[in-house]
Amino acid sequence: ELVEQLVERGVGGIVFLSGLHADTSADPSRYGALIDRGVPFVMINGCNDRVSAPFVSLDDRAAMRIAVGHLADLGHRRIGLATGPLRYVPSARKREGFVDALGSSLGLSREEAQEWVCCTLFSVEGGQVAAGALLDQGCTGIVCGSDMMALGVVRAARERGLRVPQDVSVVGFDDSQLIAFTDPPLTTVRQPVQAMAGAAVSALLEEIGGSPVQRTEYVFQPELVVRGSTAGARVA
Repeated sequence: ELVEQLVERGVGGIVFLSGLHADTSADPSRYGALIDRGVPFVMINGCNDRVSAPFVSLDDRAAMRIAVGHLADLGHRRIGLATGPLRYVPSARKREGFVDALGSSLGLSREEAQEWVCCTLFSVEGGQVAAGALLDQGCTGIVCGSDMMALGVVRAARERGLRVPQDVSVVGFDDSQLIAFTDPPLTTVRQPVQAMAGAAVSALLEEIGGSPVQRTEYVFQPELVVRGSTAGARVA
């Protein structure tokens, strides 16, 4: 409905951020209808081969390699992933990267590594639920699919009388604006939001100006920001 309103108002183009294009179970025909109407658009985070458009994405697989590598270097050997539903492209890619990282860092098979993945919702409550399952499995380090999920993991750990990071290390994802001021300040994987947004707008302006941009995925690299929610694993 919102898209229809925008088109009726004569917008020159649209940037979609984590829209239905990121949901592999959704019908992408609405995007085809936009193409037929001559409305240019660019997609952020959620490459979909059923839609002909420029895509701007973070390298989710690399993000997981960085996060898992950080925890493994700190001595953690039971590392879990709390992320969103796998029908979303970023979640599926995070799981792929996480499973590969557990294999390369800890020598786990794909089957073993997948047992350390818990998919819930991208929310504080979703993080709490995922943390309950992963802590029951004995995880001492948990990588999250969003900063909000990470806050839920911290809450769940504290409800069990566990300390972050002394007992459980937590890594977020996004580097949201206020995350540096949480208790503890959250170690997280930063998305280069300004660079990604700039690339999306630049591509859209090219499209609006009549210079079609290549229908491909422009992938940006993540950065680990180490703060106070990760520490060396406790020695039993």
